[in-house]
Amino acid sequence: MKKTKVGLIRVLTTDDKDILYAHEKKLMKYFSNLQITTRCIPNQPEGIYDENTEKMAIPKIVELAKQFEKEYADIVFISCANDPALRNTRQILSIPVIGAGSCCATFALGISNKIGILMITQNASQTMVKILGDNLISCVRPTGVNKTLDLLTEEGKRSSLEAVERLIEKGCDTIALACTGMSTIGFADMIKKTHKVNVIDPVLAAGLPMSYRFF
Repeated sequence: MKKTKVGLIRVLTTDDKDILYAHEKKLMKYFSNLQITTRCIPNQPEGIYDENTEKMAIPKIVELAKQFEKEYADIVFISCANDPALRNTRQILSIPVIGAGSCCATFALGISNKIGILMITQNASQTMVKILGDNLISCVRPTGVNKTLDLLTEEGKRSSLEAVERLIEKGCDTIALACTGMSTIGFADMIKKTHKVNVIDPVLAAGLPMSYRFF
């Protein structure tokens, strides 16, 4: 089987190799036909957490995506649940561009009509909300979690688990994780240890269409 060459874009600027390559390692564990190169955009050490930081990130994502295409990538993966610059890059590039948020929502929709979004931003990803439509029961942001770096703290993890409980209480049987930082910390596995609920990891959800590229 031909390997799919993936250009993976992280929207968090970091020199920490464990964090930088976390999504690549997770994808490689489950999708052996992917050949991944990971790079992060510059000068965004806190990632994307509001409209302003997303606007700052868009041209950086576009430039990095163009660079990956020049280096003969088969697919570009924007590893952010807000799908920043997804439309921009699809208009410019001649290769497929995958967004974590749209993949996460689509996968959730395939298994449930009682879906909750766990987010870190003030407003949920509009791409995810649009895809889920009437199947979206509720969106919840953990108390005190406002940026992806907050998820790395023990307090952030506890607060996120409490937010999951609130979604379940509202009738959700499937949780769509609307931040790829939750994938970085393996939050889906944390949830499954204590709650009987479906959990959609946005990075792994994106792995499905990428691995299907050359089937």
